Amino acid sequence: MRSILVPLDQRAYPIHIGVPDTAELCLAVRKNYPEASRYILIADQRVVAIAQRVRESLAAEVSNTAMIEIPSGETSKSVQQLERLWQQMALLRADRLAVIVAVGGGVVGDLAGFLAASWNRGVRLLQVPTTLLSMVDSSVGGKTGINLPQAKNVIGAFWQPTMVWIDLRSLDSLPEREFKSGLAEVVKYGVIMDPDFFDWLEANAKAILDRDVQALEYLVGRCCELKAQVVSADEHETTGLRAILNYGHTFGHAIEALAKYGTYLHGEAISIGMTMAGRLAAELQRWTPQEFQRQTQLLEAFGLPTQLSKSHAPIAPESMVQAMMLDKKTSHGQLRLVLPCRLGHVETVKDVPLDAILRHVDSGFG
Repeated sequence: MRSILVPLDQRAYPIHIGVPDTAELCLAVRKNYPEASRYILIADQRVVAIAQRVRESLAAEVSNTAMIEIPSGETSKSVQQLERLWQQMALLRADRLAVIVAVGGGVVGDLAGFLAASWNRGVRLLQVPTTLLSMVDSSVGGKTGINLPQAKNVIGAFWQPTMVWIDLRSLDSLPEREFKSGLAEVVKYGVIMDPDFFDWLEANAKAILDRDVQALEYLVGRCCELKAQVVSADEHETTGLRAILNYGHTFGHAIEALAKYGTYLHGEAISIGMTMAGRLAAELQRWTPQEFQRQTQLLEAFGLPTQLSKSHAPIAPESMVQAMMLDKKTSHGQLRLVLPCRLGHVETVKDVPLDAILRHVDSGFG
């Protein structure tokens, strides 16, 4: 297993990536949670078989384990599901030495993370991501939360895991659409931070789509390294640096909310959002049309949408902008967008003309 450290002083934690044998997880939890009173797994219903194997490994260390299943999909990031989990924690008499184990994709990671942050004013969290998107992004960095019907991730907390365990075998049975959805966040890292990584993605697209283990180990590891750099420098989004991770997300989150969560997978919405943001940046001459074209071609090479579908209910550009105003980067009623100025570098930009934003939202319809 390859290990990457997220350097947060006394709260530093390891990310383990690879194809482990059964004993390796036992050794890792023994080292990280020597005094755990019990493990409580929060598992996506679609990966119960994976969660059960994790539970068996944990039970070898602490026999007192429990598993709570969560319905798949973005709608589970809700007040109702969180309340159900709180009630289950009470029934289980979970104390401060309990460890919450999130097994699933970004939805379960965000929901279980907020549960860990809020139960007994905070208990430890072990992230076991099973989707590509959660492996490269949401399981690392400590952002947790739930949605409201009109806005995504507006209720939550920063709560870092104490370990992230990434078994690449979890990707073997991931549906093709979900696997490709995760690649949007992968492309994002190349655009915002690492042009050499972007070049590597272009050169290795086929191996990635074929789910070659060596290619995936490098891909996931590099994304985790890049995110760890940002998180360690701006854990709580106080300096503005961490905002670069939201490239395409101001547009994308609005698409998800207005299309009613689930119409577009998260990565699909982010791919369209990156295209809208990239096209806007090209018009503003922040980066070149050629760089925007490379981004579009790579997204399309990975089978990701770059336009809203005509087969779904239309979204009015004005409604999109209103939804975008709920974005967490909005300040004093002023929308701030993360836009590229060259491949490998982005900036947070204010004072973008409203008519330009509307035009590029409108041009995002297929």
